[in-house]
Amino acid sequence: MIDAQKIRNSGLAVVDIEAQAVAVLKDRINEDFVKACDLLFKCKGRVVVTGMGKSGHIGGKIAATLASTGTPAFFVHPGEASHGDLGMITTQDVVLALSNSGETSELLTILPIIKRLGVPLIAMTGQVKSSLAAFANVHLDVSVEQEACSLGLAPTSSTTATLVMGDALAVSLLEARGFTRNDFALSHPGGSLGKRLFLEVSDIMHLGKEIPLVQKSALMTDALLEMTEKKLGMTAIVDNTGRVVGIITDGDLRRMLEKNQDIHNTTVTEVMTLNCTVINEHILAAEAMHIMEEKKINALLVVDTNQKPVGALNMHDLIHAGIV
Repeated sequence: MIDAQKIRNSGLAVVDIEAQAVAVLKDRINEDFVKACDLLFKCKGRVVVTGMGKSGHIGGKIAATLASTGTPAFFVHPGEASHGDLGMITTQDVVLALSNSGETSELLTILPIIKRLGVPLIAMTGQVKSSLAAFANVHLDVSVEQEACSLGLAPTSSTTATLVMGDALAVSLLEARGFTRNDFALSHPGGSLGKRLFLEVSDIMHLGKEIPLVQKSALMTDALLEMTEKKLGMTAIVDNTGRVVGIITDGDLRRMLEKNQDIHNTTVTEVMTLNCTVINEHILAAEAMHIMEEKKINALLVVDTNQKPVGALNMHDLIHAGIV
C-alpha cells in the first residue's frame, strides 16, 4: 500500500512550490507587461500563439482564453509553421511565443520570417538572456525557482507561471476593451452563461393549446383534468374576456384534498390564488427562474399587456433549457 501521509505531503509540496511560482509574478506585472498588452490591444489582425511541447499545450489554452475574451487569437504549432503554416500569419498580426528555455529550435527557425514580415513578437520565457527573449519586441519573464517535480525535470511550476501570465494578459485586455458579460456570451452561445444572458421566456414557454387554462365558472374537476393533460403542475383561471384572474397549482389541489373538500362540487374560484405572479414573454429565462426561487413557486403564467395568457412554463422547462 502507498503511504497516505507521504502522498499528502507530496501533494502539499507541489501546491506550495507552484503557489510561490505564481506569487513572484506580481513583480513582473511591470512596464514590459503593459507594453505587451498595448501591442495586443492595438493588433488589427489576430494574436498568433506558438510553442512546443508543454509550452504548446499552455499556448493553446492561452489562445483560447484570448479568443473568448475579445482578443482574436489562434494557436500555430511551430513545427508545422516552418512547413507551410507560417502562411497563417499576416502583417496585421502579433506573435506570442512561449518557451521556457527560450532556445526552442523550432521557434528560432521561424523568427527570421516573423522579422521579415514586420510582425511584433512577444516572448514569454523562463530565461531573460535567451535567444528568443533577445529577439522579441517585448519579453515577459515567467522564470521559476524550481519545478514542482521532485526530479526537477517535468514542466510543472514553469507551465503554471506561463498560464497565469497568459491569463493576466487576457483579463487585462478584456477590461481595457470594456468587454462585457454579453460580449462573452456571444462567443459562448451554447454555454450556460450564454443561455442565461440571451434566452428569453418566449424561447421556451408553452404556447397555444399547451397552455393550461379553465374558466372561472369551472369546477375543480375541470381544473384537475386540465392540469393532468397539460402536465405543468398548474392551470390559469380566466374570466369571460380571457384575462387571468387566478391560478391553481398542485399545492392548492393537495391542500383542498387535505380539507376533504368535494372536488366535484367546488368551483375553481373557491380554491384559486388571486393576484398570482405573472411575467411577460420578453424577460430573460434566468429572471423567470429567479422569480420562481424568490416566490418559492414551480410554474409561471406568461401574459400580454391585457393580462391574457400567451404562454406558460415551469421549473422543468428551465432545467431542460440549461438555465438551472
